[in-house]
Amino acid sequence: MRSEPSWETFAIGHERYDCIVDPDTAFWALEPRETMHDELRSVRMERAYRRKADEFAKEMDSLRFTRRPSAVYFNPTERCNLNCTYCYIPEAMRRDGSHMSEQRLLDALSRLKRYFSRTLPRGERGQIIFHGAEPLLNRDAVSTGISAFRNDFHFGIQTNATLLDDRTVEFLVTHGVSIGLSLDSASESIGSRTRRTWSGRPVHEQVVSAMDKLRGYAHWSVIATMARGNMKRLIDLVEFFHAKEVPTCMLNVVRCTLDRSRRVKPSDATASRHYLAALDRTFELYRETGRKLPVANFANILLAIIAPSARRLMCDISPCGGGRCFFALAPDGDLFPCSEFIGLDEFRGGNLFEDEMKDVLVSPAFRRVTERRIENFEPCRSCAIRHFCGAPCPAEVRSDGAALNGRGAFCEFYKEQARYAFRAIADNRHEAYLWEDWAEGTRITFALLIRTRTRLDSGLIFSPGRVPRPRRPSIHSRSRHSS
Repeated sequence: MRSEPSWETFAIGHERYDCIVDPDTAFWALEPRETMHDELRSVRMERAYRRKADEFAKEMDSLRFTRRPSAVYFNPTERCNLNCTYCYIPEAMRRDGSHMSEQRLLDALSRLKRYFSRTLPRGERGQIIFHGAEPLLNRDAVSTGISAFRNDFHFGIQTNATLLDDRTVEFLVTHGVSIGLSLDSASESIGSRTRRTWSGRPVHEQVVSAMDKLRGYAHWSVIATMARGNMKRLIDLVEFFHAKEVPTCMLNVVRCTLDRSRRVKPSDATASRHYLAALDRTFELYRETGRKLPVANFANILLAIIAPSARRLMCDISPCGGGRCFFALAPDGDLFPCSEFIGLDEFRGGNLFEDEMKDVLVSPAFRRVTERRIENFEPCRSCAIRHFCGAPCPAEVRSDGAALNGRGAFCEFYKEQARYAFRAIADNRHEAYLWEDWAEGTRITFALLIRTRTRLDSGLIFSPGRVPRPRRPSIHSRSRHSS
């Protein structure tokens, strides 16, 4: 039993509110700055929290330590037809690497089907995300696998979109495959600085053409990598995505796993300024048109705050999802905690065709990632928002020459994301950034308004009309994913 909360103050840059957090349980409350000291000592607050503290602690423990893999980043080829400046995959692999044969791919899917049938709840299907390098370079094998196992897995594909011709789009859409594209700029001149062929040709028009083919399909998204060359045009990019009716996007700060990517790394301050401005613009677009453009990585931070177990991405948590919620399969069958580690022998946990998955998951290579806990290193273990961030990406930390017990490359950037998220909650505008169906399968487990008789109705937390708007007193609510 927890005796009392270990409150820490987290300044969010709001004109009226500050945030208090119990870092151990990820419990938080927004408090008017002038009453913060009184509310920290509030008997009602303390009693209400104590009734739920153990439940919150168990929830976080379950989220962090009891999940089993339900997804595979399946790399059917080492090759890519592009030579993007920031790619984390070694150049030799992308230029001269091998394909997985069709028969081998079918064998791999059969083995993964058997594995998931033993580990997932009855009736639940595992996820297979064809990943890369560029998976459509091995299109025939991938298509055969999707057709053969369409009733056994949820399939997705992450592609640079240059090979998405009409026939391929029709096949993927007909089979209900989730499709992720990559585009870094609304402008060809800017986008071609980072994404281009081996001969240096731009691919912008091909990607935009693929986006037009997918308009109206519900299950597609676009990933943009934020690097030094495109940071100043992120507002243009989200406007472009919104105009193209992109269902959801990701604005991912460049993963600094290789020297080539570290060379295009923006500063935390620059990344934060332009990223938050882009989020502001998505809110304005929603208000102007009634149509959302969720930025998935930011929406995930919001969910980590509002409903921790409902978060959809498992990178921004400690331990990260690598080897725990998902793993990566290389074309030769080698298994890694995450695609970021492919090609690094020290993180090879075994081989799908030679070893049992249960043994791979507890191998020393996998345990280096799955046992990386934020409580074990500074400055993260003393950070108020450590469970909303998770000191992201051990692969990034490793490549920087540090031990895995170190913080990620963009610590201050993640803090600014969290501050922005809390400001959105304080101003009752967070719904504008979330997927429409974010609350499906959740239930409210804690709701408190201090010094007022107003209560939350059942349903979505802080939805319009259910909570007094910005002049309300201190607020906290928490939901849990119940599926």
